[in-house]
Amino acid sequence: MVGGAGILGMGLREFLRSAGATLKLTRKPTRRELMLAIRITLMGVAAIGVITFIVKFLALAIQGA
Repeated sequence: MVGGAGILGMGLREFLRSAGATLKLTRKPTRRELMLAIRITLMGVAAIGVITFIVKFLALAIQGA
């Protein structure tokens, strides 16, 4: 990694200090942000499901089942 050893090179104390600093910067999402994240996640899951369905359908059509 450029600029450091990354998490694998950290000691436990350094990791906990870094994790604590990150937690101090976090905040609770607004309702709008939460709904947007849920919507994006569901769209991704639906897209993967549609792609899987199409691939399975094509595989069955090619096999002639």
